[in-house]
Amino acid sequence: MTGRLQGKTAFITAAGQGIGRATALAFASEGARVVASDINGQALAALEREARGISTMRLDVRDSAAVSAAAAAHGAPDILFNCAGFVHQGTILDCSEDNWDLSFDLNVKSMYRTIRAFLPAMMAAGRGSIINMASVVSSLKGVPSRVAYGATKAAVIGLTKAVAADTVAKGVRCNAIAPGTVDTPSLGERIRALGGDEAHNRSAFIARQPVGRLGTAEEIAAMAVYLASDEAAFVTGQAFIIDGGMAL
Repeated sequence: MTGRLQGKTAFITAAGQGIGRATALAFASEGARVVASDINGQALAALEREARGISTMRLDVRDSAAVSAAAAAHGAPDILFNCAGFVHQGTILDCSEDNWDLSFDLNVKSMYRTIRAFLPAMMAAGRGSIINMASVVSSLKGVPSRVAYGATKAAVIGLTKAVAADTVAKGVRCNAIAPGTVDTPSLGERIRALGGDEAHNRSAFIARQPVGRLGTAEEIAAMAVYLASDEAAFVTGQAFIIDGGMAL
């Protein structure tokens, strides 16, 4: 039986770990030819060894010239998954201008760069699915000490809807995924950075999820597979919430 993404090509950012890595593996298992990019070369090498159908390239999504070169080299992917992101912790009083600028550059402007670079070829081909990583912490819900992160992810949802409106007649769809708290290496780093008892810190993140547990990267990847597939051909401009009830 062929996979749901058989014959499709996918370009993924931040594919070295967490949701990006899980999605690269899920896309490949569904038959896609995957180009997995990340700034971490060692993580990419490990990913490439794990699954057939995945090639890798080191890419800094904050480097406009490098993003443009990647788009020129890889042409028109059927799927562009923008997964790069950064979580700044703190209120507006804790957030310096440098923190704010980094958050918007990595979380939003990186998507501006990749979409702007890859979109012309996708529109010329008359097909494509762009998937942007947003968050339930955005225009959907506010939580304490996430002012920069929430603002950037709200911007991602706005960007998604705007791109969808501009490309709906060109054969290109654009959607966002808005997870709750997902158990990833990035979350582990943030838990350790809080100091004190790690088990207590982890339990505080779990307490935000009414379902009583953290999400998994594979659960988010499953939504990305759907949005990338022809099953979602009538879906564009939407933010899909996968949050264990966090936004209720």
